[in-house]
Amino acid sequence: MIASLKRVIIGRPLKSTELGEQRLNKTKALAILSSDALSSVAYGPEQILIALVAVSMTAFWYSIPIGIGVLVLLTALILSYRQIIFAYPHGGGAYVVSKQNLGKYPGLVAGVSLLVDYILTVAVSVSAGTDAITSAFPSLHEHTVLIAIIFVLLITLLNLRGVTESASILAYPVYLFVLALFILIGAGLYNIATGGVAPELHAPMGTHVAGISLFLLLKAFASGSSALTGVEAISNAIPNFKSPEPNNAAKTLSAMGVLLAVLFAGIVFLAYYYGISPKAEVTVVSQIAEDTFGRHFMYFFIQGTTALILVLAANTGYSAFPLLAVNLAKDKFIPRMFTARGDRLGYSNGIISLAVLSILLIILFKGQTDQLIPLYAVGVFIPFTLSQTGMMVKWIREKPKGWVTKLTINGVGALISFTVSIIFFLTKFSHVWPILIFLPVLIFVLHRINKHYEAIGEQLSRATSEPVLPIEGNVIILPVSGITHVVEQSLKYAKSLGPAQIIAVYIPFERDEEAIFERKWEDFMPDVRLVTLHSPYRSIVQPLLKFVDTVERKAKESNHQVTVIIPQFIPKKGWHNILHNQTSFYLRTRLLYHSSVVLTTVPYHLKK
Repeated sequence: MIASLKRVIIGRPLKSTELGEQRLNKTKALAILSSDALSSVAYGPEQILIALVAVSMTAFWYSIPIGIGVLVLLTALILSYRQIIFAYPHGGGAYVVSKQNLGKYPGLVAGVSLLVDYILTVAVSVSAGTDAITSAFPSLHEHTVLIAIIFVLLITLLNLRGVTESASILAYPVYLFVLALFILIGAGLYNIATGGVAPELHAPMGTHVAGISLFLLLKAFASGSSALTGVEAISNAIPNFKSPEPNNAAKTLSAMGVLLAVLFAGIVFLAYYYGISPKAEVTVVSQIAEDTFGRHFMYFFIQGTTALILVLAANTGYSAFPLLAVNLAKDKFIPRMFTARGDRLGYSNGIISLAVLSILLIILFKGQTDQLIPLYAVGVFIPFTLSQTGMMVKWIREKPKGWVTKLTINGVGALISFTVSIIFFLTKFSHVWPILIFLPVLIFVLHRINKHYEAIGEQLSRATSEPVLPIEGNVIILPVSGITHVVEQSLKYAKSLGPAQIIAVYIPFERDEEAIFERKWEDFMPDVRLVTLHSPYRSIVQPLLKFVDTVERKAKESNHQVTVIIPQFIPKKGWHNILHNQTSFYLRTRLLYHSSVVLTTVPYHLKK
């Protein structure tokens, strides 16, 4: 039943040879991998206004030069990540660039930051999408967290069905959002050009504002730079593209940059000219749409598509997180299970892990976007800075044709990214301080995982491991609790292993039980030695473990191998197991840690 349900929900398993069919063309890739960056138009401009409103609404004219600064940074990042795509066509983005050019630990910092960033991508996108819905339907505010969790589960399900299938479904809302915003910006500019918007709604450019400071302007710039989150996702997901992968990825990145620049600039300008002020329960885009169209069809169309893309922007995390996890797993920093493809050829373990972690984050922060965005942005700009710096080192070291231009592009990107990171820490320390704790903790955990894998590799290697000791005989220990078919079958199996010393071990709790069982055993199997271990404290595992230790010490002296055979009957139905004690399970668990004991289970399947 479970298998059938899985087929209905996830779909039929795909052959490994069908992997090529699961790659994305530029149209679908633009929708799936750019949804995070494009969706940030819905909250990036709003973050600028939230920073400026601390002074007064008169200061809103500063959003124009700040917006231009954000576009300069966007240009530097797009040019830089185009270079990364062609220099590292197998994907990995900031992690691979940092690791290969700056070293193992800077690469690990970039990798961990991106992992955290993609988890936050899902949490922020879904939370922001839920905000857009509750802006249109205020009665849903109290259900914000539940709505966000439902969205995460739906997107997870789509991604488990495969990259191509999820792209086919999710592409439409993304392009509808782009269309809706172009209509909004076009209608807004038309209203302004025809005098439909009163100039008194906004302060003229250059108006003196008392209390404004460079620190505040930098804070607003850093806040607006949150609109650039997701720019790096395409460089991480190059393997998802159809051939030629780097060319298609670079073209998709350029298209995303143009769309993002136009939409961001349009919303910033309309918000300024309309005199929009940020409100707790109504987004800036919602206010612009209402002022432009009223609460009619186009307003709800814009709000609906905005909500959809904000929710579906989480899909960028689902596309990039599993591929980054694969790179980290191949380098032995996270469990190897993240390299395994699922039934639909996606990296299911990465997809499911991302869903669980993002849901925990949504619950922890109660779906409050403003609380998540600063953490989100810091998690982006640390890898931005490291990747740009890594590319600078690469160009200086290799000096390819045109390397000075490339170095300049990466240098500008690194400087601005580093500046934004510092500004975030200085201006929003109360929001971003957790990253100073869990980032080092995660790096330490990944470092320990790496050491574990290295230690395993060293011990398993024939070149470095200890020599295998010779085996000149076998001592078989068979715990028995009675004379049954299970014991009889286990004894037959033990005898089939060849010449060996077989010892049956019985552990009675009472002395009279000991004598009775010894007489029964003599009649049942007189050629097999029986050892009884009286247990006054009613423990079975401890006396048996002590006996195994004793036999093991003596066996080592004569190069004999100790084998423990555990008889176990298997009920016909799985739920019957709860009706029986789990002594064999506890015994197997404890004996697994005996360095030189071979452990064998002989199952006896019941038919009724």
